[in-house]
Amino acid sequence: LFNNLKQIIKVINNSKASEFKRLRDKTLILVGFSGGFRRSELVAITRDDIEFVNEGVKIFVKKSKSDQSGEGMTKAIPSFKYIEYCPVNHLKTWMYENRNDLVFPISDKNVALIIKKHALSAGLDEKKYAGHSLRSGFATTTAEYGAGERNIMAMTGHKSVDMVRRYIKEADLFKN
Repeated sequence: LFNNLKQIIKVINNSKASEFKRLRDKTLILVGFSGGFRRSELVAITRDDIEFVNEGVKIFVKKSKSDQSGEGMTKAIPSFKYIEYCPVNHLKTWMYENRNDLVFPISDKNVALIIKKHALSAGLDEKKYAGHSLRSGFATTTAEYGAGERNIMAMTGHKSVDMVRRYIKEADLFKN
């Protein structure tokens, strides 16, 4: 899955879209994937929800489908060694270029369309990609690299262990 993400970023880099749209799309996908975000959470992020720290960025999610009490949660995304795939670096650059209060001033449906468009351009089956791909991709990839279900749930906000176990089972297909 991470290799597919790299393919998609490469396609965006080489697309004929404006630099502004390329930066938006890369940032959206990298932040969405590395934070295990729902598309509705991504498009609701405001400048006030973001705090850059030495280790990376903390993003406060005010409301979420699984947060019935409305407490919100903070997602921490570390800086990556490779700048090309670093969600924190891209987010800083994007926020400098995009002066809107909403970090991603698009609809949640547009998130899915952007992902599908770039997956298709990367030669991937776009039917397998949508807004949920960022969240499920994060869960599956982190499980592949050995993250425990409780840690995955803490980041994605899943309340059901069963759903996370489905991602872990999918990741385990490629082990051993």
